[in-house]
Amino acid sequence: AGTAPMSYYNRLFDTCLRTGRRFLYETTVGAGLPVIGTLKDLVQTGDRVHRIEGIVSGTLAWLFASYNGTIPFSALIRQAKEMGYTEPDPRDDLSGTDVGRKTVILARELGFEVEVEDIPIESLVPKSLENCSLEQFMNRLEELDESIESAYNQAKERGEKLRYVGMVTEDGSCKAVLSSFGPEHPFAQASGTDNVICFTTDRYFDQPLVIKGPGAGREVTAGGVFSDILRLAAYLGARI
Repeated sequence: AGTAPMSYYNRLFDTCLRTGRRFLYETTVGAGLPVIGTLKDLVQTGDRVHRIEGIVSGTLAWLFASYNGTIPFSALIRQAKEMGYTEPDPRDDLSGTDVGRKTVILARELGFEVEVEDIPIESLVPKSLENCSLEQFMNRLEELDESIESAYNQAKERGEKLRYVGMVTEDGSCKAVLSSFGPEHPFAQASGTDNVICFTTDRYFDQPLVIKGPGAGREVTAGGVFSDILRLAAYLGARI
């Protein structure tokens, strides 16, 4: 619902306001991390958000934290699939669409009327592999290696690390891209499936507010959903 067409999205929230219903969706970005709640608090308390940047895909986080130029990127994709980190079809992760959706959710929290199809999303999947069968894709994974290796080497020369991130700026511009970051940046320090979200605001301008933690896993996500259930129960008058 958070990335549905704006007409539906607006009707949903209008209905909630009119009827006193609650729509809770903390786990839609950052699994169990308090991303949505933190952003709501910033906005509702009058802070001005200048920029949001985030590693919001546990799958892509793991792939780029693990890649060091020695093991082919294709081998890491196969490994991630075996460990259950990817969707059944890894293209669902590698296309960047999931990051794009989460970026739109964050942008809408700032009041921007943004559609997923309107934002630039950098796909890591070559055009030649977009429409083939899953079996063919897995057999041809090596076709991804050259471009990733080239991007990695260019970043390494600058002393930076590759990360796939979603970005929202204060004018409502959004994008999901492969970028590189210096060693002091929180993104460069991420490991494993960590999600890292940075809020640059009036209050947190020189040093952004950073939320970091596990971005994948059934237990983490279930904990986030359960937290929303407890919030709803408290709203309805239950003693928690």
